[in-house]
Amino acid sequence: MRVLGIDPGLTRCGVGVVDVSSTRTAVLVHVSVIQTPPEMPLELRLLAVAAGIEAVLDEHRPDHLAVERVFAQHNVRTVMGTAQVSGIALLAAARRSLPVGLHTPSEVKAAITGYGQADKKQVGTMVAKVLKLAEIPRPADAADALALAICHAWRLPPTGPVTASGAPGLTPAQLAWRAAEQGTTSRVAARRLA
Repeated sequence: MRVLGIDPGLTRCGVGVVDVSSTRTAVLVHVSVIQTPPEMPLELRLLAVAAGIEAVLDEHRPDHLAVERVFAQHNVRTVMGTAQVSGIALLAAARRSLPVGLHTPSEVKAAITGYGQADKKQVGTMVAKVLKLAEIPRPADAADALALAICHAWRLPPTGPVTASGAPGLTPAQLAWRAAEQGTTSRVAARRLA
């Protein structure tokens, strides 16, 4: 399975593509950072990021897309840029009918390092180890994009054993995760109807 991970940012947007086998072995396919200068008009920065994401999608044709879930920060300007770039990535995936996974930073850190509060260096070190790289991908946005892609692939149902219904079998942890996500979705839908 091929996954494109996107660490959204307006100044630096990390993009990383990995191939992950059913044994969870991950192999680096592509990594880069799309950069835009702060003095460039916002609409042109968004256009440049969109073009960069589209080019990676066209060249590497991933099966899934993983994006860092936007979370509240103290710097509203940073959150806005991150949210805008996330929207561009989600739109590009929807145009290609690609399944999308949104993952929080702590979720990605826990998947890669086993610790949800890991720092950037720890994440980068584990990404390099998982992908058998001689060096940590730089800048950190590149390593974060690869971590997102790996996290997403590892969280997908296994492709091996199937259930009686013919669906891929899920581990107990994956079943709990799915139930929690469906519960959240149901509560949000119920609130909207009220």
